[in-house]
Amino acid sequence: MADLATPALEGGTRYQQNGSCFSAPDALQHFQSWKTKTDQVKKIEFIRTGNKLKNQLVNLEKDKNVLFNKKSDFRMEYCILEELEHKLTKNRKTEKAKIQQKLSRIHSAVKGLQRQLKDVKPTPEFVDKLREMMEEAEAAISSFKEEQRQIYDELLREENVATNEISALERKIEMWAVGTSAARIFKQCVFPVHKEVQNQFPKEVIELERFLQQTGGRQGGWDQCDHQIFLKIWRKHKGKPSYITETLEYLPDRTKEDIQSHEKWHKEFLILESQKKEAIQKWKMKKREKSKILVQKEEVPTDIQRDHEETQKQKTEEERKKRLAELEAWKKDKALASASKQEAQLKEEEEKEKKKQRERQRQLQMKLLLEDYSREKKEQEELLRLEKEKREEAEREQKKRTAAEEIVKFQERVSSLVYLFHIYFRFLCVFI
Repeated sequence: MADLATPALEGGTRYQQNGSCFSAPDALQHFQSWKTKTDQVKKIEFIRTGNKLKNQLVNLEKDKNVLFNKKSDFRMEYCILEELEHKLTKNRKTEKAKIQQKLSRIHSAVKGLQRQLKDVKPTPEFVDKLREMMEEAEAAISSFKEEQRQIYDELLREENVATNEISALERKIEMWAVGTSAARIFKQCVFPVHKEVQNQFPKEVIELERFLQQTGGRQGGWDQCDHQIFLKIWRKHKGKPSYITETLEYLPDRTKEDIQSHEKWHKEFLILESQKKEAIQKWKMKKREKSKILVQKEEVPTDIQRDHEETQKQKTEEERKKRLAELEAWKKDKALASASKQEAQLKEEEEKEKKKQRERQRQLQMKLLLEDYSREKKEQEELLRLEKEKREEAEREQKKRTAAEEIVKFQERVSSLVYLFHIYFRFLCVFI
């Protein structure tokens, strides 16, 4: 209890030290009202989400009843789904009962702790008991949250697998719809391998095209979507065997043997394609060499052509020299402008520096004058203070002397009065 009360007391102390305009009861009331409003908003949002999910569930139940109708033409096909639905419903009810039982235990533990807090006893035993009860309640809540988190993670994984399977089936259905046209397009795109082509292109090109014809095109007989998924995962894992597990998740209609066979085909395809690229490069180089030889064997240009070429060369050279001269002149002008600009900047910087020095000297002189004035003023104040002290001391001495003289005069008067009183008393005694 003392541990629970300490943060609240510290918070109240800080509230008072900071000079807040709210007292401790007002701050507590403000916090409670804010917490109540926040809880209400969360509750409303939770209820709204629950109602939305409930409506979706009702719609799904209606669709399910239509499917599982006894008069349906597909009654026999839906029997398996109906059995699976009953099994899942039973498992869901069992899981719900277990969760309610755990929540009731946690609820009873929290209620017991609240009852103990109503009757507080300031003893160490009572504080230890409260701490033990709080730790038990926290442990129960933490274990419950961890169990539910694991269950939810498993459900999410199952949902991802189901989503991937459904997506794969949808792609298959779409491919079935366009299967005929796709096959026709593939046949049109096949590289025609005949004697003329064999004579024109390298052997590696022909081998690659023949390989593609025999194995089902550039996707190895797979549809484009499945092949792209395979390539993405295979490149992600860099061809390691671990890619097969992830590929099976994304392509549930493919077996492990299909994926391994497709990988073997893809590796062979890559080898043939690289050989094709090298062969094409060599073929292009040979073609260039032949072109050079043909150019060298052409007829020598005539004298008129030579004169024309010389004239063109001279014109070109003159234009080049003219452009170079213009460029040099532009560079000189630019250099002069840059030099003048730098000189102006230097002068401006020097002027600024001189101005700063004059300002520093003026400030230094003012500082020295202020120091002299302050020193003289302090000296004058010190002299005035000493003179005042001397004057006051002289006045005190004068007052002391005056008081002493007055005391002496008073004593003399008292003595004379006493003397007169004695004489008067004796005179009375004589007459009496």
